Amino acid sequence: MRLYGIRTREARGMAEKVEDVVLDQAQVKKAVQALQAFVKTTSTQDTLLEESHQFSLLFTLWKIPKQAQSIRIPLPHGLRSDVDEVCLFTRDEPKMTSDQTQRFYKKLLEERGVKNITEVIPYKVLKTEYKPYEAKRKLLGNFEMFLSDDRIRRLLPSHLGKHFYERKKDPLSVNLQSKHLARDIQRLIQGSTMKVSKKGSCCMARVAHSGMTTEEVTENIEATVSTVVNKIRLKGKVIKVIHLKSQSSVALPIYTSDLSHLTIIEDAQREARKAKKASSKLKRARKQQTSTEKTEAEEEIPELVPIVTPSKKAKLQTPPQKKKVLEKVPKPPVGKKGQKAKAKLAKKKGTRPPSQKMKRKVVKS
Repeated sequence: MRLYGIRTREARGMAEKVEDVVLDQAQVKKAVQALQAFVKTTSTQDTLLEESHQFSLLFTLWKIPKQAQSIRIPLPHGLRSDVDEVCLFTRDEPKMTSDQTQRFYKKLLEERGVKNITEVIPYKVLKTEYKPYEAKRKLLGNFEMFLSDDRIRRLLPSHLGKHFYERKKDPLSVNLQSKHLARDIQRLIQGSTMKVSKKGSCCMARVAHSGMTTEEVTENIEATVSTVVNKIRLKGKVIKVIHLKSQSSVALPIYTSDLSHLTIIEDAQREARKAKKASSKLKRARKQQTSTEKTEAEEEIPELVPIVTPSKKAKLQTPPQKKKVLEKVPKPPVGKKGQKAKAKLAKKKGTRPPSQKMKRKVVKS
């Protein structure tokens, strides 16, 4: 019985421990043969010739990733044949029409030795000619795979629609300015991709199809597992269980992780708790020491009262004087009583009161 060893890193405190994740080749072959037999029994001869059934690896992780990730997996045996049609979305070249841009990139691909791409669609053509819903559905059904220039990759989701992503045919970005363009495109077309989501602990990658032999499928499985373990952004133990399945079959387990690392994790957690308690005690002791030092310093230093020297003499405040109130003289009475009163006053002063009516004396001749 032959075993495949795949290295992973497990973090224990500050040190890192290298551990072997072992795949049993006999178990993998049994799962592949059982899956191939199931596909033959469930499908007729005509359907086997027309289309091949995809085999996928289902990874169950120990933790839910904090960040989403897309892992590109190169495979020793390609998933697609030379007959499969591949479409490439390119950017619009300045001072060129859509037809000129299309011819420019087709010539570039021929010069670099790329022969797998069957159609080149500029970005302007995608926005105008493939804007209706039916045109997008037709485009999705005409091609097996889509590639895009990495300079316009972020602009495509709003123009393609959700159906490309639901059927997992979203375009893969490629650098068209690369010196090894033919090699990069060949790896993308014949390889596979796995999307690691931060919403769950399961992820899937296509690794083979029913037209391959048992040896080819096992080699692809080995390459896929090694690439995923090395590229996934997780610390410590990564993979919990690996299953092999087709689109309509039951998931067959080919690897199960042991639980020995759980005791290591528990010990590390206990040590972390003890260290946390010790640090909290030290902080409390330091706080108490600083508070006692402050109180002693306050008791030793006497309070100083500042002496204020007056710059100007204070003005004496004089008591407020009362305002003199003038008494009102009563008005003299009017009428006969008033005349009598005036006469009395005149007698006292020795003057003659004026008559009310002066009579004019007339001299008789």
